[in-house]
Amino acid sequence: MTKQVRKYLKMISSEESIILIKKENVVDFFENEKNVEDYIKMAEGYDGHDLIPILRKHLPDGASVLELGMGPGKDFELMSAHFQITGSDSSYVFLDRFQKTHPDADLLLIDAATLDTKCKFDGIYSNKVLIHLTKAEVKASFRRQAEVLNDGGIAFHTVWYGDVEEEYNGLRFIYYTPETLTELIGESFEIIETSVFSEMEEADSFYILMRKKQ
Repeated sequence: MTKQVRKYLKMISSEESIILIKKENVVDFFENEKNVEDYIKMAEGYDGHDLIPILRKHLPDGASVLELGMGPGKDFELMSAHFQITGSDSSYVFLDRFQKTHPDADLLLIDAATLDTKCKFDGIYSNKVLIHLTKAEVKASFRRQAEVLNDGGIAFHTVWYGDVEEEYNGLRFIYYTPETLTELIGESFEIIETSVFSEMEEADSFYILMRKKQ
């Protein structure tokens, strides 16, 4: 098991939660109230405060942005200061908890692979969400993102950097390089930039920023 996965599991999983992962898939794991509470506590200190300024360079204030896999909503709150943000997650528990403290928040119960919505956006953002999808699901997600984005819209995603695929107690982790992730993107996007950054280890992550072709 890689160092990132060990640290990531410590961040999201209590001993009881790991037992639950063996019995349930990732979506079911986050439908459990205790698992969500554990995640929120253990994810303290991790957010996209260094990432949002990058997105702002390519989207004007007031642009409409869809966040995939918003979880506790930390990045949602950061982006809401600048964008018309819509949060989404496949976990009703995450969405319900956030809605109770943010009653005016625009939230969608959708999966990051299928993006089952008729809404259109200027930007799509996710932070370490695509790593839990299969490569086929990531490819399908990029196709749907192109359909959901307005012409010239921006997609911005972060993933773990590497070439490892592993599953731990039912929880999938797929690492990418800019080259291997680009292979899944298709013809609908042009790559604006990719960059490696550090989250839990030195140079353990990278982001990819893309524009939908006109």
